Amino acid sequence: MIEKFTNIKDMLEYPSKGVLSKHIKKTSGMDITLFSMAADTEIGDHTSTKEGSVYVIEGKGTFVLEGEEIEMVPGVMIYMDKNAVHSLKAEENTSFILTLSG
Repeated sequence: MIEKFTNIKDMLEYPSKGVLSKHIKKTSGMDITLFSMAADTEIGDHTSTKEGSVYVIEGKGTFVLEGEEIEMVPGVMIYMDKNAVHSLKAEENTSFILTLSG
């Protein structure tokens, strides 16, 4: 876990299949995690008890938020209310930062 700063690109690595997660920072009110998904990996419908945001670093995929499809490409930021149903699929190796707060 990083205390003061980090270069996220230096932390990127992809599993041969599935998802790799690395905690970047965790406090009592915030959790920041780097996710790297191998191509053709899916994470099914789920929710979070906290508000969140996803910032796509690289790759390509689809994020489904409460039934709405959002293209995951570098630079896209997605905001989620707590308890919002969401899922995602990486079409190619895809990395993003998930920030949960509340």
